[in-house]
Amino acid sequence: MYTLAFSILFVSFIVLTLIVRFWLASRQIRHVLAHRNAVPPEFAERIPLAAHQKAADYTVARTKFGLLALLVNTVVLIGFTLFGGLQWLSVQIYQFTGPGMVYQLALLAAFALISGVIDVPFDYYKQFKLEQRFGFNKMTRGLFFADLLKGAALGTAIGLPLVWVVLTLMDKSGALWWFYAWLVWSGFQLLMMVLFPTVIAPLFNKFTPLADQSLKDRIEGLMTRVGFASKGLFVMDGSRRSAHGNAYFSGFGAHKRIVFFDTLLSRLQPHEIEAVLAHELGHFKLKHIVKRIVMIFTISLGFLALLGYLKNQVWFYTGLGVDPLALPGQTNDAMVLLLFMLVLPVFTFLFGPLTSISSRKHEFEADAFAAQHTDARDLVSALVKMYEDNASTLTPDPLHSAFYDTHPPASVRIRQLHQHPTMAAAS
Repeated sequence: MYTLAFSILFVSFIVLTLIVRFWLASRQIRHVLAHRNAVPPEFAERIPLAAHQKAADYTVARTKFGLLALLVNTVVLIGFTLFGGLQWLSVQIYQFTGPGMVYQLALLAAFALISGVIDVPFDYYKQFKLEQRFGFNKMTRGLFFADLLKGAALGTAIGLPLVWVVLTLMDKSGALWWFYAWLVWSGFQLLMMVLFPTVIAPLFNKFTPLADQSLKDRIEGLMTRVGFASKGLFVMDGSRRSAHGNAYFSGFGAHKRIVFFDTLLSRLQPHEIEAVLAHELGHFKLKHIVKRIVMIFTISLGFLALLGYLKNQVWFYTGLGVDPLALPGQTNDAMVLLLFMLVLPVFTFLFGPLTSISSRKHEFEADAFAAQHTDARDLVSALVKMYEDNASTLTPDPLHSAFYDTHPPASVRIRQLHQHPTMAAAS
């Protein structure tokens, strides 16, 4: 009875998720197209109509493409679960490996390979059709496939040892295995924050010290004013892959780096770059990064505790199309990891806006911090250029934006900056 009830619940959430996502997407498309032929008044003097229309068309194209990918991923999900795909894959691998750790690692690797192969056509189309159509793609096909191979090799080198440790804990450490696994996962995440800027990121991009001495002096002056220390200022060759621009922090603790896309530096003026950096520094000084890490670690602890319970519930397997007794003597730790990973997004999708609310609050706070330490007008000017250059729509559907967007809409964000005391006084 539990098996059938869970299967019905799973299908119900899939259907509900599809309905909500298609409804939100249709709202977004209609709203963006309805405002396509007129630049919002607050941007009329800064953004040409042609750029506004490009952003609208780009948004609509990406939304439609997302719906196609959603349908395919849903079919794949059902195929792996209710239609017995994981069960079949497990049997085939078991016939070659027999029971043991090799079987479990092979099952996880085979699933990752199949999923990756399914994703390749979508990634390729997005890069060389959709992004190319709107002038954003700078990547060659050789670089595209080189990135795929490097990503696969890196995922294998890092992922397999981590999974081996987790599977060993699941098998050997008793009822509290999920807590020990959480400690390992949390430590791994912190380690990756340290290794990413100096070991992993350079495998894909070239990072060079910021050469513009006047800009460097300006940025270092800002960092001194706000009490921030970093391991250096670097420029990333983002233009090898895309015309999109950005700036970000990487690293953790004493290994923090500030990274600018070369595309961003080529577009913004020094005072605008300083304002953008002040926003990013705001995230650090206001402890947004620490808060996000704590939130992620707390949520992951809860999910792993749930997994610890589901691991021993037969209905969780059978309700998702897997017979845990089909392979005599074989533990199903790898299988329960796969099932949990597959179904978790289905059951948590509707909670997405909660994290978006927190993220948008942090963006407003970081904007206010930037306005305190730089000229708010410079941040407004930089944001307008970045919205235009990245073809971000200025007229998103409010409900779609509230559900998905981690950043406030452009009009709301800039209106908030205009209300900042320093900018209001200047006007």
